[in-house]
Amino acid sequence: RLEQWRTPQGKYLSAQLPASLHGRHYGPTLISYIVYQYYHQHLTQPLLLEQLTELGIEISSGQLSQLLTQGKEHFHQEKDAILSAGIEVSRYLHSDDTGARHAGKNGYCTHIGNELFAWFSSTESKSRVNFLELLRAEHADYVINAGAVEYMAARGLAQPKLAVLEAHGGRFATKEQWHAHHEALGITGKRHVAIATEGALMGSLLAHGFPTTMSIISDDAGQFNVFDHALCWIHAERAINRLIPLNDTHRKALAWVRTQLWDLYADLKSYKTAPNEEGKQEISERFDELCVVKTNFETLNQALRRLHRNKAELLRVLEKPWLPLHNNLSERDIREYVKKRKISGSTRSEQGRRCRDTFASLKKTCRKHGIAFWTYLKDRISRENAIPLLSDVIRQAAQAVV
Repeated sequence: RLEQWRTPQGKYLSAQLPASLHGRHYGPTLISYIVYQYYHQHLTQPLLLEQLTELGIEISSGQLSQLLTQGKEHFHQEKDAILSAGIEVSRYLHSDDTGARHAGKNGYCTHIGNELFAWFSSTESKSRVNFLELLRAEHADYVINAGAVEYMAARGLAQPKLAVLEAHGGRFATKEQWHAHHEALGITGKRHVAIATEGALMGSLLAHGFPTTMSIISDDAGQFNVFDHALCWIHAERAINRLIPLNDTHRKALAWVRTQLWDLYADLKSYKTAPNEEGKQEISERFDELCVVKTNFETLNQALRRLHRNKAELLRVLEKPWLPLHNNLSERDIREYVKKRKISGSTRSEQGRRCRDTFASLKKTCRKHGIAFWTYLKDRISRENAIPLLSDVIRQAAQAVV
């Protein structure tokens, strides 16, 4: 309801709505409450509709759905900027993924983050191509350059295919242009296309300044094995712990190996606080000795040999003491997404899927910087924008650490 006055001259003056209400049927506080209840408190839409109706608010299920998924472009833009800022100021990234059904089909949600930010994206794939596409952040091109050629050679692309790609290198602005290019060059085999596409994505990342020294910490899922890869010790030990001993001799051997592993882990934690060449050499030698030991438990011996093959990635912290020894941060961050999935099931519309990723990213990033998500939502939805962009908050926090 707007007041209206008539002047002595016969003209009518009408009161104006506050800027925060322009184009809206509901006020910013109510909209913030609805978004907060759904994305933070994990309330389902039917329960939220029932709650609002009991509070005396006239709203339909369609209106509620629109408030939760439509008109959120400014949130999506802020979420997209989080990844670019996070990569810009970070020396390492945690990564993990989990199931995320969408429109009745199986899909995956990938998490990328560290102590400064959390970023989620749901896609149909969990391949290395998908992971490299996500790392590009706001970029969408494919580039064949020296870095791309080096990557493809390391991945074992056949020399004739490599030569023709190198001879016809360049930049391709879209996925369609890239696909048309490699098909025109006769690169159509599934494996060849995968390696060539990974290389073109790697070329794009390098062309846009992605640091080659960036460490990617993961649980040994193959799609994350790019750049300076580091493995999680918790997941590595889990492969030993899940072995089933068949007798007392096996049990004793397994217990001894696990004790040695956790002793190494403790020494690595100490090394991180005071790195030194002597400690580095000692830990490396002890790791070798443990992994080549022969027990009466052959399955355990095989597990130790697999562990030894991953030595460089498990002991990456000896070269970079600032690296975490585990991927627990990613596990904790992605648990938020898992809870929402268990309560609400799969997403059905593309807008719904995008909003779920966006608000999970914004919420977890706010939490890392001590910003109350409720305060953040009210600030953005009321259009006050008193809180700085989260990408700027990330950069400021990184400078404060330095």
